[in-house]
Amino acid sequence: MTALPRIVVEQGHVEPGYAHYDDLDLMGFVHNCRYPVMVERALTGFWSRNGFTYAEGKYSQPDIFLAVAEFSIRYRAPIRGTVPYAVHFWISKLAESSVVYDFRVLSEDGGTVHAEGHRVHIRIDTETFRPTPWTPAFHEVAEKLL
Repeated sequence: MTALPRIVVEQGHVEPGYAHYDDLDLMGFVHNCRYPVMVERALTGFWSRNGFTYAEGKYSQPDIFLAVAEFSIRYRAPIRGTVPYAVHFWISKLAESSVVYDFRVLSEDGGTVHAEGHRVHIRIDTETFRPTPWTPAFHEVAEKLL
């Protein structure tokens, strides 16, 4: 796998990915159910590199204990075959205990939008399982995506 060319964006972050054979449907397109996984992996990669990890049953930061409250996606053009792609995402709304990520799944060069949508996270308290405010550490990293 080669590195993606740098896709320049005005806001947010672009995370590279690669479509694998097991992502494909019988027509050789990336199956629609794989796009949410692509977005999940892009967000996980970004946040992990910024110190928000889950390993050996432990959360490095309390903010990664969260629930996905909403996920919406619009498919625009299929990804065909085992090829590189990119996920461009940014925060469109940050509230006390929730965050809305907007995203686009792009071709390797950024010229084609394969899918776009949004995903809403709610931070959950590990003991009460109720919504709880984001920490200052989360806000500091989230600034990169606003």
